[in-house]
This record gives sequence, C-alpha cells and structure tokens, in this order.
Amino acid sequence: MNGLYTILLLLLSNVFMTFAWYGHLRLQQAGLSRDWPILGIILFSWE
Repeated sequence: MNGLYTILLLLLSNVFMTFAWYGHLRLQQAGLSRDWPILGIILFSWE
C-alpha cells in the first residue's frame, strides 16, 4: 500500500509542477515577472 501512496504523490507532484511551470511561462510571456526579485516570484507562486 505504501508503494501506491508513493506513486500517487509523485503523480500529484508532477501535475503541480507542470501547472507551476506553465504559470511561470505565462507570467514571463506577459512581461509581469521581468523585474521581480526571485523571492517575489517564489512568494507569488505559493498563492
């Protein structure tokens, strides 16, 4: 059963990171994150 939980958590993590990456690309494409410090981008990504 632990193996199943591991696989599910990896899948959820992968989906989350995919959406985060696409969100990052959209912000970059819109020019909104060009002048942000890295800490601002990290904090924005958690909202």
